[in-house]
Amino acid sequence: MSFTKINHYEHEYLDHHHDSALQVTEGVEDQPVVNPYLKRRKKRQLSTEEYIEGILKGDITILSRAITLIESSNPAHYAQAQEIIEGCLPYAGKSIRIGITGVPGAGKSTWIEAVGNMVTRLKHKLAVLAIDPSSERSGGSILGDKTRMTTITTNPDIFVRPSPSAGSLGGVARKTRETIVLCEAAGFDVIFIETVGVGQSETAVHSMVDMFLLLQISGAGDDLQGIKRGIMEMADLMVITKADGENIHKAELARVQYQGALRLFPMPESGMRPEVYCCSSVAETGLEEVWKGVENYIDHIQANGYFRHNRNRQNKYWMYETINEALKSSFYHNPTIEPLIAEMEARVLEEKTSSFTAAHELLDTYFAQK
Repeated sequence: MSFTKINHYEHEYLDHHHDSALQVTEGVEDQPVVNPYLKRRKKRQLSTEEYIEGILKGDITILSRAITLIESSNPAHYAQAQEIIEGCLPYAGKSIRIGITGVPGAGKSTWIEAVGNMVTRLKHKLAVLAIDPSSERSGGSILGDKTRMTTITTNPDIFVRPSPSAGSLGGVARKTRETIVLCEAAGFDVIFIETVGVGQSETAVHSMVDMFLLLQISGAGDDLQGIKRGIMEMADLMVITKADGENIHKAELARVQYQGALRLFPMPESGMRPEVYCCSSVAETGLEEVWKGVENYIDHIQANGYFRHNRNRQNKYWMYETINEALKSSFYHNPTIEPLIAEMEARVLEEKTSSFTAAHELLDTYFAQK
């Protein structure tokens, strides 16, 4: 008997046996995924004065919201963010700014977690600005530093802010410097800026910190061969991590080798040669010596005037960087230039004009409007 006939007989049976348990009930319509009765409460917009007052009181929630304004690409948010920065500026500048980098696997997050807890025990307040690399393809970012630094995220004296690099130079978040100002105004006297790894980002971070720490692991010299000299010349202090268990001897040997290599470099502008230390973030050994080295370096550059000289130079550098960024944005978002760019690009690809001629024509058109 075919399936069709069986199905026919089944329906015929059901039609004559309405009281039978063998009945097909109608299904319910698909329910909405989100509760239709749920009303989302929209956060009240704060005034610039409320933002500044909250930041100066050390309110972490308001500080986080202000940083979000800084990172926003909304023009209205940008205007208010600049007002907040101006209001906080007189209360900033009283921290030690430390850039931290290292080869992948050097344990930057673990080291920051261990040192961070130790630093707060010394009555400091620490802000950790962890720059997370954005995807070149999707623009997305994992922002996973808070999940890695489990103990310091619950420490009331530590503020961790992961920020996406958003495609800016070398992975350094475009608004990191402004974020530093707000964190200092909120009372954080030690600022860590963790970079995404060895690469271009170190140059940008170097231009906004007072000292630069390079974390290294023993036996990984080959990882730095291509850029070793440039990165090592920027380092004000070097730390060999994971110096525990059977790795202690290797770490000590690496320390001696790096210390010897650093002595071959010219004397840094700071007037102090970098020291190399060994430590273990897991065993929490050697961390106090590392922090003592940080304090010695800061004391030295404050005494010889390099600290203030470096800060002034950085302020001038970022003034010009802001001008360059504003000019670039003005050019590419100009309503006359935007359609012309596509046209000129097509002409260059079809080899009807040279790249330089196309660029000059665009620039001439732009400046003719001014």
